[in-house]
Amino acid sequence: MPAIRHALSVKREDDFAAWYQAAIAEGQMAEESGVRGCMVIKPWGYGIWERIQRLLDDRIKATGHDNAYFPLFIPLSNFEREADHVEGFAKEMAVVTHHRLIADGKGGLIPDPEAKLEEPLVVRPTSETIIGDAMARWVQSWRDLPLKLNQWANVVRWEMRTRMFLRTSEFLWQEGHTAHATPEEAKDHTLTMLEVYRAMAEEDLALPVIAGEKPEHERFPGAVETWSIEAMMQDGKALQAGTSHYLGTNFAKASGIKYQAQEGGEQFAHTTSWGVSTRLIGGIIMTHGDDDGLRVPPKLAPWQVVILPMLRGNDDDAALIEYCEGLRATLAGQQALGEPVRVLLDTKPGKPAQKRWDWVRKGAPVIVEVGGRDMENGVVTLIRRDNLWDMETGKLNSQAPTRESAGETIPGLLGDIQQSLFTEAAERRDANIATGIDSWDGVVEFFANNGKYPGWVEVQWAKPTGDALEQVVEKLKDQKLTVRNVPRDATPADGTCIFTGEPAVERVYVARAY
Repeated sequence: MPAIRHALSVKREDDFAAWYQAAIAEGQMAEESGVRGCMVIKPWGYGIWERIQRLLDDRIKATGHDNAYFPLFIPLSNFEREADHVEGFAKEMAVVTHHRLIADGKGGLIPDPEAKLEEPLVVRPTSETIIGDAMARWVQSWRDLPLKLNQWANVVRWEMRTRMFLRTSEFLWQEGHTAHATPEEAKDHTLTMLEVYRAMAEEDLALPVIAGEKPEHERFPGAVETWSIEAMMQDGKALQAGTSHYLGTNFAKASGIKYQAQEGGEQFAHTTSWGVSTRLIGGIIMTHGDDDGLRVPPKLAPWQVVILPMLRGNDDDAALIEYCEGLRATLAGQQALGEPVRVLLDTKPGKPAQKRWDWVRKGAPVIVEVGGRDMENGVVTLIRRDNLWDMETGKLNSQAPTRESAGETIPGLLGDIQQSLFTEAAERRDANIATGIDSWDGVVEFFANNGKYPGWVEVQWAKPTGDALEQVVEKLKDQKLTVRNVPRDATPADGTCIFTGEPAVERVYVARAY
């Protein structure tokens, strides 16, 4: 008999935005918190974030950084020192103005007028200014450089339109900050961290990305250069998955980060900053998920293998659990993708079919079901989450290896699943990037005539600035489009800019975006 399918309540093709919300809710990733724009990240969702943290933290430390922690509250005057920076974040800042509440005489509480702060405190939207203050104290001589710091923290940006993981008022992230003696060294480090992000996205998240430089109007407030990794979601939209910024001496001058040079005299340091956030989890969902829920790459899955004994609440259960424990112990003693296999023996009460579909919706890479008959025959039922259905028969695509064979082959299978998810996403992305469009009208026509999920367009670009760039931005806004980045490995330009008619100097991607 075909398996009873417990798919998500919404299909991707019908309503991608609603499907995304269903994948989060039904995959037990997160839920609304009751505070506008803030979410409760459930254990499975937070477990994925912990995996991202662990893998990325190792990569960051391998490039010579130390972790530190800086205050959540930042004096407003810090932001006022850097005009471009404060302008970029002013509309999103949450501000603390009082330090005490008092009763209002009506059963409620109000800020105590006598407890007004002398200076308002901004709830951290990013930490360039507060870390800059510390760097100014810690950097005195050329011997103190380079200074390489990283922070794992939460930040607050008061978003008007929120969507879980993708754009929330509070989110989790890491932010790196470095100070260097020369612009060349700082620029090189900016690209080093961009490459760290690219490698992390593709090797750990199975998320194919385009690494490149953002155009002038998309730079981080106060930056000289901003670089990004851009990923394509299944609906064809772009997701900025990480950024790395060369800040020049802008923040160093604002914060007083200067040092005694080796050749004599005082100089300002050149600084960088770079970060990724829980937005990556949204990218994983929208890149790998299907109509049955999440598909979590094995490197990120809190549990890579879930063993489900089909318990009946009788005396036979003990023997079945013991049989399953043998497989669990075998797998836990092996390595997959460079780490011990993370395997869970799930003995919680519940209907076996329901438990299976709970794990399918969560996206556990390998699900192993074991019933009494399996035990008698010395086998198990193995399901690959990345290849759930037999397309010809419509039946669940399961295997029935012996318990010993499963113990030997599952570690390698996890590597196959990791690669399979990346290959599938990369092929889909490449098939949905249009080239050869040589006019703005052609771009408008492409996005109008290619269905709900049209993909990206590669076009030629003259790097307009000033009034010419403002006109381009208005054109893009009118069509709800954005310029994503200039790929580092792009083919050289050989034509005219579709926006200005001037000779093109590079190629850029145009897309709708999150």
